[in-house]
Amino acid sequence: MTRAGDVLVGLRRILAASPSASLDSELLLAHVLGCSRTALAAHPERELSGAQAELLATLAQRRAAGEPIAYLTGRREFWTLELEVTPAVLVPRPETELLVEIALEELRAIASPEVLDLGTGSGAIALAIASERPDAAVTALDQSEAALKVASGNATRLGIGNVRFLRGRWYQPLGARRFHVIVANPPYLADADPHLAALAHEPQSSLAAGPQGLDALTAVCTGAASHLHPRGALIVEHGATQGAAVRALMTGCGLADVTTQRDLAGLERATRGGAD
Repeated sequence: MTRAGDVLVGLRRILAASPSASLDSELLLAHVLGCSRTALAAHPERELSGAQAELLATLAQRRAAGEPIAYLTGRREFWTLELEVTPAVLVPRPETELLVEIALEELRAIASPEVLDLGTGSGAIALAIASERPDAAVTALDQSEAALKVASGNATRLGIGNVRFLRGRWYQPLGARRFHVIVANPPYLADADPHLAALAHEPQSSLAAGPQGLDALTAVCTGAASHLHPRGALIVEHGATQGAAVRALMTGCGLADVTTQRDLAGLERATRGGAD
């Protein structure tokens, strides 16, 4: 048997190359022990069984090789929700919560709004909006059957019943349906972006989109006007250097009042355009 406090010290050494080595170590150890980080800190004398120590060593090796913590623990917090995640979906990022904030503001004065989340992945954006607005009818769309299984599983586990899940590419399965708000966090890295190497464990089709990273954003912007109610809004996440290009895309597609908001790091992250 091995004391948790001693194991934590060793884990931090193994994961020293990670900028979040301390947090990573605590998350992995708490996961293996089936307790919270708070409980772990309160009881460092807690002991691991041989099986737990073996599992932890395997997880530590995978983390040291760059695999996201969320895939190792199967969990990721987003907004106020704890989501299940698998390698079939991107790991939800804190900066994506900006889309939820903007969408909720757009919906503030609309009763029983209709919302569309394009490329829902784990369901993070759709479920966050649906949890804050139980009167909303949210449609979450993805072309990946595996991603939809994760997203719908999250909805069921969290008891969120006002989200409908559809399979298809962008607007294809929607017919003439219109929405008050469309949100999307599409792939926006360039095919040759050097950052892709560090994201090798995540689904590449959800990360890269063409030589400039604008292919998916172009598809989302192009179809928006015909699927928005009058005075509805499209809100998309994009790369920190793509703000000007996305504003031009939205304007060229007939959207008005186009504005970009910055994330907590001060980087251009989300652009909104409105339908006439």
